[in-house]
Amino acid sequence: MNFVGGGECGDLFRGFAWENSPLGVPDSWPVELQTLVNVMLGSLQPMLIVWGPKQTCLYNDGYAVMCGNRHPAAFGHSFQELWFDIWDAVDPIISAAYAGQGTSMNDIEFIMHRKGYPEETHFSFSYTPVRDQSGIVLGMFCACSEITNEIIMRREQESMHEKLLQIFQMSPSGIATLSGPNHIFEFANEEYYSMIGVGRDIIGRPVAEAVSEVVKQGFIDLLDDVYKTGKPFAARAVPVELNRGPDGEKQSRMIDLVYQAMRSGSGEITGILVQAQDVTERLAEQKHRELISHELGHRLKNQLAMVQAIASQTLRSAESLDSARKTLSARIGVLSAAHDTVIQGGLGTSHVHKLVNQMLEVHNDPMASRFTVSGVNLRVGSRPSLSLSLILHELATNAIKYGALSVPEGQVDIRWHVTGEAKDRFELLWTETGGPVVAMPERVGSGSRLIKAGLAGAADSRVDIAYDAGGLRCIISADLSSFQQEH
Repeated sequence: MNFVGGGECGDLFRGFAWENSPLGVPDSWPVELQTLVNVMLGSLQPMLIVWGPKQTCLYNDGYAVMCGNRHPAAFGHSFQELWFDIWDAVDPIISAAYAGQGTSMNDIEFIMHRKGYPEETHFSFSYTPVRDQSGIVLGMFCACSEITNEIIMRREQESMHEKLLQIFQMSPSGIATLSGPNHIFEFANEEYYSMIGVGRDIIGRPVAEAVSEVVKQGFIDLLDDVYKTGKPFAARAVPVELNRGPDGEKQSRMIDLVYQAMRSGSGEITGILVQAQDVTERLAEQKHRELISHELGHRLKNQLAMVQAIASQTLRSAESLDSARKTLSARIGVLSAAHDTVIQGGLGTSHVHKLVNQMLEVHNDPMASRFTVSGVNLRVGSRPSLSLSLILHELATNAIKYGALSVPEGQVDIRWHVTGEAKDRFELLWTETGGPVVAMPERVGSGSRLIKAGLAGAADSRVDIAYDAGGLRCIISADLSSFQQEH
């Protein structure tokens, strides 16, 4: 028998001492073995033949690489000698082949010592029984491939994918990935769901269907443009109407938005990465800070008028110049402390009665009190504290300049309580009586804008002002839980 080609293993076939082998000289081999050997030597794919009762193994150059340091010594010897370290796993498979049962696996894992150290290996293979004309199994033929590198690379890619998913999930911004020209949702993190409305079924559905309200707002056109051109889209404070309320009602949100094309290894655009951050509350807070900053300027302009009013009120009721000096000095000190609080940006956790008393120290005359005060002992968080303090001082300032406190007989009643069916709302009532006839102002000044801005940091805050002829009436209310929350 002539062994044609086969590289290094072909030389082994041609130079092997077959007369000392259980297989005997090649010319005496069964035609089935001769045919398989020539097929194997002509193939680039790793191939193995295990033949005869002694399970003698023959292989080509492709399989020799898989044998590691055990090649070439393993050639022409027992299959068990070749794979002694994994024989517990291999024996059932080779035994099944000799029993006439083939086996095929896409991935089998072994810990081998073929290179002198333990290593994880993976193979795909098929063991096929080889029979003679009478059906007797003579041996086994195997075509196989080592896929260790592919498995490890796939595992690393999966690990990297999992890490990226974790990063996306932990991102403070909303992140979603869209695939294909129809922009089908593949992934969205919790922050993205929170932004568009928790409970939406979006994965596997196109944006135009899953978040249909954005179609008429032009966002599908933006996605189409990014997908076609590859040019990213980025914008800040984009107004968006989203059906994110508990009953699906629309809510207006302000979103920082980025659309960026995702590409395959060949550079082809395959989808879009969406990054979105809801900045509605942040912008509202910024606007409120700007309002407070503007109010600082407004209040500074009124300082002289305020000091004059305090001085006039103090001197009018003082028993002596010495007591007037002490009282006036104390009141101006309180006024200064109140303004320092505003400039510093917060009071910390306080109580409503403390904020009211602070205002009274500036604006009330203890010798002839013009205020009636009543209310429950109620804690208030830092941000609502600052807002409520400013509103109370502004109401008092307006009362001194235009309202009940501008005349000797005028009075102000302040009372607060917890209201609502579930006792879940804070409400404060400011009522003026005995002052000049009240009329709706012709223009809204900065002080009025501050009052109507409500309580920063408190949910569902409302301020209602009624310009009744008998005296101004103001009602300030907010969600109790957020009113008391420390921010």
